[in-house]
Amino acid sequence: MSRLLSPGKTIGILGGGQLGRMMAIAAKTMGFRIAVLEPKLNSPTGQVADVEVEAAYDDREGAKELAKHCDVLTYEFENIDAKTARFLEETLYLPQGGSLLYTTQHRVREKTAIEQAGVRVSPYKPVDSVDSLQQALEELGRPAVLKTCQGGYDGKGQVVIQEQTSAEEAFQTLNGSENDLVLEAWVPFEKEISVIVTRSTNGETSTFPVGENIHVNNILHQTIVPARIQTETEEKARQIADTLAEELDLVGTLAVEMFVLENGDIFVNELAPRPHNSGHYTIEACETSQFEQHVRAVCGWPLGSTGLLKPVVMTNILGQHIPYVMENITRFSERGHVHIYGKDEAKQGRKMGHWTVLADNTEEALAKINDIWEQQASYQK
Repeated sequence: MSRLLSPGKTIGILGGGQLGRMMAIAAKTMGFRIAVLEPKLNSPTGQVADVEVEAAYDDREGAKELAKHCDVLTYEFENIDAKTARFLEETLYLPQGGSLLYTTQHRVREKTAIEQAGVRVSPYKPVDSVDSLQQALEELGRPAVLKTCQGGYDGKGQVVIQEQTSAEEAFQTLNGSENDLVLEAWVPFEKEISVIVTRSTNGETSTFPVGENIHVNNILHQTIVPARIQTETEEKARQIADTLAEELDLVGTLAVEMFVLENGDIFVNELAPRPHNSGHYTIEACETSQFEQHVRAVCGWPLGSTGLLKPVVMTNILGQHIPYVMENITRFSERGHVHIYGKDEAKQGRKMGHWTVLADNTEEALAKINDIWEQQASYQK
């Protein structure tokens, strides 16, 4: 049953990373208080929360402590085991429920659910042995991508199998005897895009403008909006997101990552049932951000307009970029909006912040970015 939560109530957030931080900032602007459960104090979310509960995500006592402080619970990451999700659903008001979490935690379950919704995914085969991997390679061909079904992000938990790659070696690299694996066919895509879709406890649904995603070393580097795709492709992508939101009984936010082929066909790559890195541009560039929209959805408010105010490019700031960005913070802030997440240590490949640049068109935004960004590649501290 939908509940309308008024300002002054407390939103509990499971997970203390940057997504929780930006969600908390949006919620506090709307007048809500924030409680966060995270294994370590002074997390990015904890720094802006009213209450910090220091506990593991599957700690029942920690969940009970969180329940004392919050009126509604949401999460900023999906790696919560099914038993804990059920416990939280029974103990707290968790309007998102645990069903979609369970589905998206396992790649084969996720792909099956997407297909059952009538949406295409790239060809795949479950793998549980070297023999089944060999058989799958014969059916799907090489190159192909072998992935763990659970966990894995930013390129972790996957191996590209080329013509010369040993199937046995790939299987062992991902510890296939201990992990569920899936082999995915190599898709010769032209663009990677994503759509953020939100569905409220009242059944209202809205999508954000389609983002075009550029990856470097399997980590999202930039999101460009409007995506440089045909209008009919954009409409098809939004329709896919709407269909999945309805068929999966979404409450809250879902990021739908997709491949666009040269002929205009779209395959869904994966889902994330939460605000997403590729939606950070919405903070400055849309009438309502993905984070405010998520808060509206789980608190029973009407959804806000998702209209794009100006073309925009969002660039991730990783650990190796931090010294250069900090030394040139004036130049970065003159041209756009710098977000730093408050993480305790800058590591290679770790997402430490992002930079959002708006302009009259995407070419102008990219030009404003590139003459600064290209210099950091040769920067030596």
